[in-house]
Amino acid sequence: MEHLVGGIAANEEEVSTQQVVKATIASVFGWALDLFDLFIILYLAPYIGANFFSSRSPMVSLAGVYAAFAVSLVMRPAGSALFGWFADSYGRKRAMVVAVVGVGIATAAMGAVPTIATIGLLAPAIFLLLRLIQGVFVGGVVASTHTIGVETVPAGWRGLLSGLVGAGGAGFAGLLAAAVFYLLSAALGGATFASWGWRLMFFSGILSSLLGLFVFNSLEESPLWSMLQRSRAGKQKAPLKALLSPQYAWVLLVNVLLCAGGATQYYLTSGFLPTFLAVVNHLPKVTIGMIMAVSNTFVLLTGPLFGHLSEVFGRRSMFIAAGLTNLVVLPLAYSKLALLGGGAGEVATACGLAVLLAVSGNAGCTPIVIFLNERFPTGIRATGTGVSWNVGFAIGGTMPALVTLASRQVANLPHSLVIFLATALAVYIVVAFALPETRGRLT
Repeated sequence: MEHLVGGIAANEEEVSTQQVVKATIASVFGWALDLFDLFIILYLAPYIGANFFSSRSPMVSLAGVYAAFAVSLVMRPAGSALFGWFADSYGRKRAMVVAVVGVGIATAAMGAVPTIATIGLLAPAIFLLLRLIQGVFVGGVVASTHTIGVETVPAGWRGLLSGLVGAGGAGFAGLLAAAVFYLLSAALGGATFASWGWRLMFFSGILSSLLGLFVFNSLEESPLWSMLQRSRAGKQKAPLKALLSPQYAWVLLVNVLLCAGGATQYYLTSGFLPTFLAVVNHLPKVTIGMIMAVSNTFVLLTGPLFGHLSEVFGRRSMFIAAGLTNLVVLPLAYSKLALLGGGAGEVATACGLAVLLAVSGNAGCTPIVIFLNERFPTGIRATGTGVSWNVGFAIGGTMPALVTLASRQVANLPHSLVIFLATALAVYIVVAFALPETRGRLT
């Protein structure tokens, strides 16, 4: 069988092409399938608000939905600490299987929760509890999917894989969610979808678990982790304790700030666009589904490219370039999008701006996966990568709720969005300039 050099530091180990392909598929699709489960709430925000967080104020109701989204994100660091320990101690593959199945079951259960009109305040309480459970498992998915592929592919392709996972996985998840949303909306009609059809999107979460099990069935363990287990050199009994030690505390803080900046760009572009197009541009559901499908297709295609450029120019240079570019592009694009309505010509322009926003917003995230992996040794890599990513993305994930609350009225939404984006980007740029270059330092 053909072999590829795995690029494993001082003691290189040959990895088969088949193993590289399987690890890449598992990393990308494992993360994408779980992001699909998370994206569901973004596409169903108006329906979730009406059924679980109803209020006389549409903005307060919408803020409740985004708060439910943020609650899940807050639990992800706990999940990454738990599953990161599991992945560092017992293997990336085992942690991935348990976490992916858990996410799918929790997501499907959300579709069965009675509405607030039926059981009162128990409805949002149960819904939030399931979001908390889902968040723990998603944190576990990050700890495994964000390490096993990077530790398996050849050195020169790690940036590409980082883009495939970080942005490509997100693009595929968004594309899948948009397609399901579009098909269900078109097939059921507005009234039926609003009545009970939205539940079908949650039920589809169980399919992602089954597909994940199929993908992971023949997956081999990370060669770097396997080699560490054989040598037992550098093996950590308490990876989280090591991560919080003086040796890594500063590394963790800087990683979290970088991830928070990247996550804010992501959640206030790809994550917020379905709501923005609905409440500001007043576009119909089918049109929004089409626009999001197109924009996520472009993210899926451009993410790997941006990731690979970090192999050419370095991780730090890509962060700086993305931050400086987005400081101009994102506010301008949203300002122009806010002026558009639902006319035929304007829909095409809105689609173009949505593509620009989604591609640019994801560009800041593309080298993060490989950068985090290069910051930690194998013995604590799953824990370090998972906690860094999930704490940062928990911060970024609260931004849609904060933007919505700060707006008070729909008319103020574009202005608040631009202010939050500009502030987050300023922090992201400062952090990017302070980062060390890590390219080629995976050990």
